Amino acid sequence: MAELDYDRKIEGNVVVTRLEAVVNWFRKYSVWPMPMGLSCCAIELMAAGGSRFDIARFGAEVMRFSPRQSDVMIVAGAVTYKMAHVVRRIYDQMPEPKWVVAMGACASTGGMYRSYAVLQGVDRVLPVDVYVAGCPPRPEALLDALMRLQARVAREPILRKLKRPGPILPEGKSR
Repeated sequence: MAELDYDRKIEGNVVVTRLEAVVNWFRKYSVWPMPMGLSCCAIELMAAGGSRFDIARFGAEVMRFSPRQSDVMIVAGAVTYKMAHVVRRIYDQMPEPKWVVAMGACASTGGMYRSYAVLQGVDRVLPVDVYVAGCPPRPEALLDALMRLQARVAREPILRKLKRPGPILPEGKSR
C-alpha cells in the first residue's frame, strides 16, 4: 500500500500546460515600466512604487528610465504639443512587444486644459492599451490598470507571432 501512495504522489506533481501559457505567465509578471511623469500624476505613480502600495507584487518594480529596457510606458499627466514628439520618440525606441498606460484625466483626454498647448489625449500620438481615470488617480487605480494589462498580456498569442526563419543559403544563391 505504501508503494501505491508513493506513485500517486509523483503523478500529482506533474503539471501539464501549453508552452504559450507558460511564456505568457512569465511575461505577465515581468513588465518593466517606463515612467513618463509629466505633471502631478507622477507623484501618484511614485507612491505606487512605495512600500504602502508596493507595485513589486505585480512584477513591475523595476522602473526603467531607458526605453530600450522597458516594455510598458506609463504616461502620467498632461502632454503638451512640444512634449508629444519626445514621448513618441521614446515610445518608438522601446522594443516589441510594448504597451501604453494613460494615467489620469490629462493623459487620457487633456483634462481641464482646453488650450492650444495641451494635447487632448495621448492616444493621438500613441496607441493606448489601458486608461486610468482620475485627477489625480490614486495609486490603487494604477495597480488596477496594471492588473488589467497583465490580463491582456496573458491572453496574447505570442508564439503564433514568431516566424520560423528560412534556410540559410550560401552567398549568391537565391530560392
